Amino acid sequence: MTEDLIRYDILAQDALRGVVRKVLSEVSRTGLPGDHHFFITFATGAPGVRISGRLLMKYPEEMTIVIQHQYRDLTVTEHAFEVGLSFNSIAERLYVPFSAVVKFADPSVGFELRFAPASAPGEAAAPAAEPLPAEEKAPLTLVPPAKSEDEAAETTPSSDSAAQVVSLDAFRKK
Repeated sequence: MTEDLIRYDILAQDALRGVVRKVLSEVSRTGLPGDHHFFITFATGAPGVRISGRLLMKYPEEMTIVIQHQYRDLTVTEHAFEVGLSFNSIAERLYVPFSAVVKFADPSVGFELRFAPASAPGEAAAPAAEPLPAEEKAPLTLVPPAKSEDEAAETTPSSDSAAQVVSLDAFRKK
């Protein structure tokens, strides 16, 4: 087989990250439509990620956030998104470059994208992300909604799972 000098794998991954960017941009302007909500998993140690030291200690590799009922100030640029969330009633601001996102899912419609982890400088890029057929999708762990708008429950991570789902405590735009 001929060597891929064009790097279609990287081009496809960038295009699919563009889907995430477009969806989040629209939600930042108009709010979440209908029952749509998002589970976004990102590599916490990836270049450009900004989270508090407290969250980084708790989630040293990956973190999954939920954009649903409670979030604030979702801002999207060409290269990253920023969102205000609360964890155990402590307000946090997360800055996540799209290159750090490893999974994006909208369970309300069964949509999921998985991305190869961002490569370190000098490392070969991982294979491109592909939309998964419905029969191959991994089940998502859904977090019960917070008891009130000011209170969010955090899931207890299982010891055999690197990614952890966290309920968010911020307000959806109305």
